[in-house]
Amino acid sequence: MGEPLLVTDNLTKDYGPFRALAGLNLQIAPGEVVGLLGPNGSGKSTALRLLLGFMRPTLGTARIGGFDCWSNGVEARKRVAYLPGELRLYETMTGRRLVNFLGQLRGDPPGPEVDSLARRLDIDIDRPLTHLSSGMKRKVALLTVLTPKVPLIILDEPTNTLDPTMRDELLEQLQMARQRGQAVLFSSHVLQEVEAVCDRVAILRRGELVHLQNMAELREGRNVSARLTGQPPTRGPDGTPLPPGSVANGRLHLSYRGPLPMLLDWLAHQPLADLRVEPQNLMPIYRRFHGTS
Repeated sequence: MGEPLLVTDNLTKDYGPFRALAGLNLQIAPGEVVGLLGPNGSGKSTALRLLLGFMRPTLGTARIGGFDCWSNGVEARKRVAYLPGELRLYETMTGRRLVNFLGQLRGDPPGPEVDSLARRLDIDIDRPLTHLSSGMKRKVALLTVLTPKVPLIILDEPTNTLDPTMRDELLEQLQMARQRGQAVLFSSHVLQEVEAVCDRVAILRRGELVHLQNMAELREGRNVSARLTGQPPTRGPDGTPLPPGSVANGRLHLSYRGPLPMLLDWLAHQPLADLRVEPQNLMPIYRRFHGTS
């Protein structure tokens, strides 16, 4: 992936006796999409605000493109496009005027890509924002984030108020940003979103980074569930003994990581009445830290 674009070192934020973020150590490289996952109060928004220089860290540092996000925040923010979770827009403007205004402030006036992306997001950018629904306003805000040619895109709950079609479109846009070499960091409550687009996922709990998951490794795994009609197997596809509890009440439950042909060949020799093979997902990992919430 190359040298890190974003680096946090023991990044910590206290509000009086309450520690909202505790010693966050995270690196993001150009062309990498990283998701922050966790319930409300886990520290996601605090981490993003520290990266944007909106708050001074209690301890530690954050750097974007080599610039400290607090002491050299202007230079750090020049390299970032940001979508907040709660929008505050200049509602007397049209969408086009807002995009142009913010682009000119950045010193990077937008080009024809604005109209192309507006068509993909299905919005009329020449209407005043006061005439738009909350979902349409969020699409305009996405235009202001996806069009700048910046190294890093930061999004806080970006799919709020978007319908399913537009959620899919946004995730596709994030994949395209990755292909252009931009890094993306976004927070979400939705496991399926981060599974679909992320290279890595950071799970936060009570302000602490409790797990960092490489999604390529997770996608290599399979969950196997089957109903058996005969003698159950005692060894798995690789010839090693099955873990305890893999077979119970005539059913097989197996987590497998390895070549798919080996798994399929092994299954073909089992007494199967029905079978389900699914890719592994984040839910079991998330529940390990956050229960069933």
